[in-house]
Amino acid sequence: MAAGSKPGAEQGLASTEARGQLPEAAKRTDGSPNPATAPRVEVKRNGPHGAMEMTDQEGQLAKVTPATPSAGAPAGVDEQFWKLLIPRDNELNAKRVELGRKLYFDTRLSRDGTVACATCHDVSRGFTDRRNASEGISAKVGRRNAPTTLNAVFFQTQFWDGRAATLEDQAKLPIINPIEMGQPDGAAAVKAIAGDAEYKAMFQAAYGRAPNYDDVGRALAAFERTLVFLDAPYDRFVAGNPAALSEDAKAGLVLFNGKARCVACHQFNGSSPIGTNNKFHNIGVSARHHDFEKLARNALDALAKSDSQETVDRLALETDLSELGRFVVTRNRADIGAFKTQQIRNIGVTSPYMHDGSLQTLWDVVDHYNKGGEANGYLDGGIEPLNLSEREIDQVVAFLFSLTDVRLAAENQAEITRQTALARKQRPFRDTAVATRKTIQFETRLGKAGATK
Repeated sequence: MAAGSKPGAEQGLASTEARGQLPEAAKRTDGSPNPATAPRVEVKRNGPHGAMEMTDQEGQLAKVTPATPSAGAPAGVDEQFWKLLIPRDNELNAKRVELGRKLYFDTRLSRDGTVACATCHDVSRGFTDRRNASEGISAKVGRRNAPTTLNAVFFQTQFWDGRAATLEDQAKLPIINPIEMGQPDGAAAVKAIAGDAEYKAMFQAAYGRAPNYDDVGRALAAFERTLVFLDAPYDRFVAGNPAALSEDAKAGLVLFNGKARCVACHQFNGSSPIGTNNKFHNIGVSARHHDFEKLARNALDALAKSDSQETVDRLALETDLSELGRFVVTRNRADIGAFKTQQIRNIGVTSPYMHDGSLQTLWDVVDHYNKGGEANGYLDGGIEPLNLSEREIDQVVAFLFSLTDVRLAAENQAEITRQTALARKQRPFRDTAVATRKTIQFETRLGKAGATK
């Protein structure tokens, strides 16, 4: 049992599910069951759960990363800053990276042998799974969209709600989550690979000891720290090549730093090369469907029984409490509905967007911000209508597509084509009246509330 958990709480939750009943937190806000539904966006591959076969993914990886990554700072990253990102008990070396790479693609780490890290962080899909919410063992679908593992080293916390402090912690939690990789505990995961003579030798070479769960997390984190993709047309433009960006992308950059206000949360600087402030904000993504006050009360009840890291992990992935975001971690009212500012590096190839994958294209993303998000009592004060024209929206989108690493240029172009076609058919989050303040969201909601009385 993890530190901070209360005796018997974990067992109580498990016994309820064993009887085929849903705990209170796993029900909709109206009390009805809320089974996971099939995601709307999925790119089919030939492996389990729609992923590309692991051997094929490894071949794809070899095309975009060096066989022996350097332990030093990647190109464009300050050496001293890079050293701050590497924990003292897990310094990078070739043996640790090699072990982590092998583990990343190994489905034996899952209970039924069908899911690896690369299932939801597929090399062929921008190191995500291109689904609204990810599918784990036994076709179980969670509540969160899988962020890319590219550039994850630069985040100060991991997961959408920051519930893991390090990459090492993050790497271990999906393995023992019941609807992800499903192992009952870390010991079971280690047992699945410990008899492999190659693994025994690799763990010994990497960490000087036999296979163990903490070193599984360390090795996976070491490998993920090599997935630095920061060579985009934008970077080449900043470095002095004016031809690296189209005229629309250049105009989009001006808007990004000005009228569109993207830079308020998505800064690019020496300590944030991926365009995030590493903070948590309520931008109203979930406000269309959920009663935050009721969810918060349910969360406090659930956490009073157990506040272990494993419990928080399960509440985030298996229940409506997922929509509370950071609040489930901190229990601070200011964090209700708040999610981490995601990186915008390689954003062109990591659709769909937001914690629930509800925004299918970058046009949807800009439309959402243009109307000032969704009104709710916890909306971040910096979110307000932007009055961007259609031309300006197109330009911001053009700039966002310029943030994809050149090694993923073919995938980026394919996404430009796909998203452009989809945006021409549907723009469900466009609301010009609200974006131009001809209509005020709170007034509209109050009017609807009054009409129902």
